[in-house]
Parts: sequence; C-alpha cells; structure tokens
Amino acid sequence: MTQLNLDGRRFAMVSSTASRVDPDSPTRFLYQEADGVIWGSYDGDTVAHGRFVGTRRHDEIELSYVHVTKDGGSPVAGRSTSRIEPLPDGRFRLVEEFQFDGDDTPQVSVCEELPA
Repeated sequence: MTQLNLDGRRFAMVSSTASRVDPDSPTRFLYQEADGVIWGSYDGDTVAHGRFVGTRRHDEIELSYVHVTKDGGSPVAGRSTSRIEPLPDGRFRLVEEFQFDGDDTPQVSVCEELPA
C-alpha cells in the first residue's frame, strides 16, 4: 500500500445506502492526521457542516461524527468504521460502515480521494 497518511487528503462521497448522493455536489471530507489520530470536517449535498474525530490503526479508521443538515434540523451524530483501500492511481478509497445514533440500521458509504 502507498505510504498511509491521510493528513490533508480530501475525499468525496460516491455512494451511500443511507441516501442518494448528488453527483454535482457530493459530501466532501477533509482529513487531518497526526500520530494515528484522525479529525476533520465535511459538507456538501444535504450537510451544512460536519466534524469528525477518531483513530487509525493500519488500514482501519474508527470515527465519531456529528453534522447539521441544510434543512436546519437537529444535529445528526453517529459512529463509523472505515477500511482504506488503495486505488491503482495511488489515491485512496474509504469503504465506511456507519450507524446514526438512535438507529440500529447499519449503512455503507464509499468515498474516493479527490485528485491533488
């Protein structure tokens, strides 16, 4: 696997079982990483502003997240575990299994790293 460090890498959601992904305005994520600690922000599609924090061990990420939606609803929170997969061109794909707090239905999303 290409040297694994997510610091400064940007990703865009390409699919999700929780909702339709708007291809013209997908949710975009900015990852920061130091010493195995992961944090960052996200917005786009239905999300006005979101934050996440967690850890990375090898090619697995565990996060907690919270965001507010563009429709002004209550904050949405949850937890996720992502598997980092290398793409042939050196970018990364994140395959995430997540659950919203208060909902026992597991969901899956896929994000791909945006070109530099």
